[in-house]
Amino acid sequence: MKTFHFLPASELCPYIDRFWGWEGEPDEMVHLPMLLPGTGAELYFHYGEPLRYQIAGHDPVQAEPGHLFCIRKVPINLLPMRNVGFVAVRFKIGALRRFTDIPAKVLADSRFGFSELWGASGNTLLRHFSYANDMQERLSLVQGFLAHCLRQKSSDSLIEQALPVLYRQHSTLTIKTLAEKLHLGVRQLERRWLAYYGHTPKETCCMSRFQHAVRELMLNPATTTLCAALSHGYYDQAHFIHDFQSRTGFSPGQYLRAARNKTHFYNTSLRNTGIVRIPNHHL
Repeated sequence: MKTFHFLPASELCPYIDRFWGWEGEPDEMVHLPMLLPGTGAELYFHYGEPLRYQIAGHDPVQAEPGHLFCIRKVPINLLPMRNVGFVAVRFKIGALRRFTDIPAKVLADSRFGFSELWGASGNTLLRHFSYANDMQERLSLVQGFLAHCLRQKSSDSLIEQALPVLYRQHSTLTIKTLAEKLHLGVRQLERRWLAYYGHTPKETCCMSRFQHAVRELMLNPATTTLCAALSHGYYDQAHFIHDFQSRTGFSPGQYLRAARNKTHFYNTSLRNTGIVRIPNHHL
């Protein structure tokens, strides 16, 4: 399995963490991971076979060639497949609102096809993407489309700026303190946060805590469950185990034993060397 990571053009950097993707070897059977709940949103553009996935209690489904995953509460189990090849766009927390009119509470835990998000212009992009000759052309097409869709003004710039603050400081920052920093009452903050992001500040904090703890366990196998739990704001190991089970249906141990033998979606920091910026030919 080949992997790649690219920084977006500077215009998109405040909203997009990275462009990245996977490409399987010919006839390689790839055992894909379970996608866990989190705070982000991710667009996928397939030039290989689209992902096949299953949600507990439902039949397997094949994704569209272009689609969005915005997982908040319901894990998605990706099924083994051949001919994997996709470009993905990882949005920063809350940043998807800059690119679509669909409300955040509608996007959460729904699987949208690209045409449902952007209509005829989205279909045109997918057609051009399917004809692209190489990875550079694919990346430039996607980046150019998103730059065109980017809204210059946020519907709530205060909440947009506060989202990454709570995401980063989930283990130390209280909702009351955050409200005071923003010169808002707690209920006013909760109302505006819910309208903008689709979840309350408390739910966002809990999702961030969970996401950071699991990411640490996946990227650093030497880290113990207890250390990861305590460093990200859980009271103790039992608290983390209970939260993990309630969100996934598995214990952390069960998940980690299976996931560490597969390619996974927890990417390393962009501070690492070797990650380059996509040329802005289409901007």
